[in-house]
Amino acid sequence: MRISSLKLLNFRNYESLELKFSNTTNIIYGKNGMGKTNIVEAIYMLGLTKTFRSNNDEVVIKKGKNIAKIEGLIEDKILNNYKIIMNNTGKRIKIDNNKISKISDYITKINIILFNPDDLKMIKDTPSTRRKILNIEISSISSEYLLLLTNYNKVLKQRNAYIKAISKKNKPEKTYLDILTEQLVTLGLKIMLIRDEFINNINSYISDIYYDITKKGNLKITYKSEFKGKTKENILKMFEKNISREIFLGKTIFGIHHDDLEFKVDSEIVKEYSSVGEQKNTIIAFKLAEIKNMEEHFYKKPILILDDLFSELDKEKINNILSLMNPELQTFITTTEITNVDKKLLEKAKIFHVNNGKVEEE
Repeated sequence: MRISSLKLLNFRNYESLELKFSNTTNIIYGKNGMGKTNIVEAIYMLGLTKTFRSNNDEVVIKKGKNIAKIEGLIEDKILNNYKIIMNNTGKRIKIDNNKISKISDYITKINIILFNPDDLKMIKDTPSTRRKILNIEISSISSEYLLLLTNYNKVLKQRNAYIKAISKKNKPEKTYLDILTEQLVTLGLKIMLIRDEFINNINSYISDIYYDITKKGNLKITYKSEFKGKTKENILKMFEKNISREIFLGKTIFGIHHDDLEFKVDSEIVKEYSSVGEQKNTIIAFKLAEIKNMEEHFYKKPILILDDLFSELDKEKINNILSLMNPELQTFITTTEITNVDKKLLEKAKIFHVNNGKVEEE
């Protein structure tokens, strides 16, 4: 899978921009704040319909403008034109000028693996952040998962609202609550199994990749879920036993919306014992393991984006990472200085210099 060209209109600091890319390596460099990350953000948004830098997609519309467009030619066996049009009322998505009404029908079509420094939140932040990132990664390859997750969140919202309503009554009617609980557990078990399989697949690659980067340690991810290892009957009994507590608290206290991931190198938890550089190595190993999973289980070659790869890492680690990258993948690397980049990589790459919203090909 490759993106051969990109057109932007009123996107971030670009009023109008058109670029043509190499099928292999593309290096985008420039000082911070000049617009290099905006280019890879647009590529990512073309694939997943959302920006990775904000919860509000409207922020990508250039100040003073009412509309923004991203358009790209994507080659995956055949060539298709993908387009996203955004304004303050929402967004329209098109493939070859045909409107796509369901996002779930769209986001698995362009497969993108992104590393961005903010991905360190997957280690540093709360379980909800890790779940959010996990949901994005799996949804990008499974429309079934996205649909299950959407339905789960709808039922969870209904169940929480009903628990709050019946908590005000002396004799609550539990029939409807039992129906919602059964739906929540059924959907949650399916989601748990998909998450568990995904993490198991990642674990089959990640330790070797991490060792190849750092030359030490055994990295493993532990998937933690209250539903894991339990039957549907066991879980329903757990809900029944704790119904009084849920009514008192006014919310659903069990479910896959409490799942978490834990990263460990040997016996040490990465969040508690590792430096920023080591955490970055952990996330890069995770992303490279995702590529292996996508290639071997889904027979897809994603577009790889490495945003600000070279900060916090020494030259040896950088070269180790670059040596692990599949040369057949189309890759985008952003950096402030190309002097950090291996000369052999520079010779093969297409290089773009970004300066205050102006892009020159070198």
